[in-house]
Amino acid sequence: MKNSTLLKMLPFMIPFAFLIPVLVTLSPQWLRLLDMGQLQPLKTVFMGIFLEAVPFLLIGVLVSSLLQWLVPETWIRKIAPAHPVPGVLMASLLGMLFPICECGMIPVVRQLMLKGMPAYMGITFILSGPIINPVVLAATMMAFPSHPEVTAVRMGLAFAVSAIIGLIVYAFVRVHPLKRSLLSFNQQKQNNQTHRHTRTWRGFFVHAGDEFLDMSKYLIIGALLTACIQTFIPRDEMLSLSNGTVGAYAFMMGFAYILSLCSTSDAFVATAFSHTFTLGPLAAFLVLGPMLDFKGTLMLLSTFRTKFVAILGLLIVSLVLVGSIAAEWLLGR
Repeated sequence: MKNSTLLKMLPFMIPFAFLIPVLVTLSPQWLRLLDMGQLQPLKTVFMGIFLEAVPFLLIGVLVSSLLQWLVPETWIRKIAPAHPVPGVLMASLLGMLFPICECGMIPVVRQLMLKGMPAYMGITFILSGPIINPVVLAATMMAFPSHPEVTAVRMGLAFAVSAIIGLIVYAFVRVHPLKRSLLSFNQQKQNNQTHRHTRTWRGFFVHAGDEFLDMSKYLIIGALLTACIQTFIPRDEMLSLSNGTVGAYAFMMGFAYILSLCSTSDAFVATAFSHTFTLGPLAAFLVLGPMLDFKGTLMLLSTFRTKFVAILGLLIVSLVLVGSIAAEWLLGR
């Protein structure tokens, strides 16, 4: 490696080092923020988000390292269907075999795409995998035991949205969306001494450590900003924005984006709103969050091109909104 991971993280730390003394000098009342009574809720929310996500991120980077270590590029290209429809169906159901949370999904898919998985299959897997897997299925059924339609709509809408976006990527995306090109990846494998010995335990753990540190800095920043939003914006004020039918969908989707909950636990949070909102807004909350939340957006931006992430986010929001409104119209209670 030309630069250590600590050096890569340094630019994220320097602004904070200069910002604190400047704020204290210009406005001494900023010192009140150091009061532990005011910082305690922020710290609690941040640690809750971070500790909930870290195990899944660790699982993701370990799976990514196993793929780097064991799976050859030719094998990935060989099993990828030539036609997009079977490819989308296959990618949509991969989560049943790899029940990984959205926090660990990105390093896995990045490794698969670097080894030759088509972009449309990788994006489909990123969107569907955190929802269409046995862990999330069981958690949603436990959270809504008397309303099985919530589980059915969540799984069905997640499958439909991820499949449609996968087909759109296949039809319209001509430039590889990864920030790191396949050519640079192959050149690094040839030139980097570490990658010449990837079939050793040392190479496995070096790769896993690099992946973990590379992704965790975005997770930390995302968790901190999310904690600030949750701490300093009262939930009652956000709930007041949900007046009217469209407002209910907008609130639940925005709430899912801000909360940045793990897909294995968000259904239990959604139960708190089951007496306030109907099936459609609940489905929007349960589908949008695992596909697109605040910390996940930063992790997507660390892997994919900015323009691609912006268009992907717009597609997710639009399709989830339309799909949840349709579910409300067909099955609403």
